[in-house]
Amino acid sequence: MSNFNWKALQNGSDIRGVALEGVSGENVNLTPDTVARLGEAFVAWLQKRSNKTKLRLAVGMDSRLSGPDLRAALCRQLSRCGVEVLDCGLASTPAMFMTTIKAEEPADGALMLTASHLPFNRNGIKFFTPEGGLEKRDISDLLALAEEGSELPGSKAGSIKEVDFMSAYAAHFVELIREGVKHPTHYNEPLKGIKIVVDAGNGAGGFYASQVLAPLGADVSASQFLEPDGRFPNHVPNPEDELAMASVVRQVKNNGADLGIIFDTDVDRAALVAENGQAINRNELIALIAAVVLDEHPGTTVVTDSVTSNGLSWFINNHLKGRHHRYQRGYKNVINEAKRLNEKGEDCWLAIETSGHAALRENHFLDDGAFLATKLVISMAKARQQGRKLTDLLTHLPQPLQSCEVRLTIKTSDFKDYGEKIITDLGILAGNRHGWDIAPDNFEGVRIQCGPPLKKGWFLLRMSLHDPVLPLNLEAEEAGALDEMLDLLRTFFSVYEHLDSSALKRVKC
Repeated sequence: MSNFNWKALQNGSDIRGVALEGVSGENVNLTPDTVARLGEAFVAWLQKRSNKTKLRLAVGMDSRLSGPDLRAALCRQLSRCGVEVLDCGLASTPAMFMTTIKAEEPADGALMLTASHLPFNRNGIKFFTPEGGLEKRDISDLLALAEEGSELPGSKAGSIKEVDFMSAYAAHFVELIREGVKHPTHYNEPLKGIKIVVDAGNGAGGFYASQVLAPLGADVSASQFLEPDGRFPNHVPNPEDELAMASVVRQVKNNGADLGIIFDTDVDRAALVAENGQAINRNELIALIAAVVLDEHPGTTVVTDSVTSNGLSWFINNHLKGRHHRYQRGYKNVINEAKRLNEKGEDCWLAIETSGHAALRENHFLDDGAFLATKLVISMAKARQQGRKLTDLLTHLPQPLQSCEVRLTIKTSDFKDYGEKIITDLGILAGNRHGWDIAPDNFEGVRIQCGPPLKKGWFLLRMSLHDPVLPLNLEAEEAGALDEMLDLLRTFFSVYEHLDSSALKRVKC
């Protein structure tokens, strides 16, 4: 593997690659041998970091078709390195982290085979220690070790033991809900009489219906796509996907359910659907969990990514009396910023991205879709006892008249420098245009607030984290604002020959 491009496997703080043939133009680069070598490198990295020669590592996978072969190769190679391997089989990403702190015999580290919501032929690895997920720089170091290619045998052969950790993980949520609801007449079944649709998207989240909600008395009979199937035949397992959300919305409405919950493939993200079919994701999901957290921890800070709305800021700052702190897009960025604020003495209990990655301080700042769902199921059950609905918490959340995201492709090899120049130019233009004001509380790209003599709204232009793309987010707060912003921006972008701004002509919000 001397000519292998190991760096191509890095995707921020994750490993991502093509694991199966069959998609035109995509060459397989995440083979069993590659994954085995990455596992070996993780052993070397952990041994150096912990000064331990004998390690216990947990391995899990989502429902992808390539998962079983990759998992088998990974477990075998870890064992050859002298590792005591805990083979957890089908698992969620958050559960794999929990094997390092909550298992009867906590692991020194964990590896999760997943590529989140990416197409069926992709796969990847997330790495954990008891301190949390590896950072981007850690992945770079690990890939450098893999590229070196030196043998890393253990002093003696390790072992592989099959472990049903998901049952223990699910049982933890069962007890959290019982204790959180404290139902006065049926404590053990606090969800009795409540109908909940779970949509696992044929990923790893089906356990939440059968092992968490059903034992608590909930009617989960209308749940869908609980069976693991790495072809993802029904819809993309992604709460941000419009068709996926439409599917669970339809199921909630058609079955008269009280709540819908949709997970992504590896259950580190979630979104909800209210009993009236209202999708609760993005800004609404942030507002909902913020209302719950700020009720428990008044006046504290909520960290979000940069694309959240002005209405959400008003809701957190003025209505909930907390503090909204926008930060850079990327769930690791949001989580790390929340940790930084706490370290400097600013009380923060929630870090959440509009994608559905939600991390709570009480849960080790782990982005866990099942934990998020659990907190909101508890709130819903308690609200029902008082004759209220969960969505009553959103009554005062201002809604934009129109909103959309447009992705503008940069067609040059030095796309980062080119994109940053466009962002800088837009900031300079905003500083000289009457009615455009640069938002002072922005940590990414340039965010412009539009006001008189222009119509009220805002837009944010930023660089994509990984791709040659400038995402443009816009929100209109009065009629005609969206068209006005788009007309001005079309003129601005038209002078950049290496920018494909044609998507602006097809905007439908």
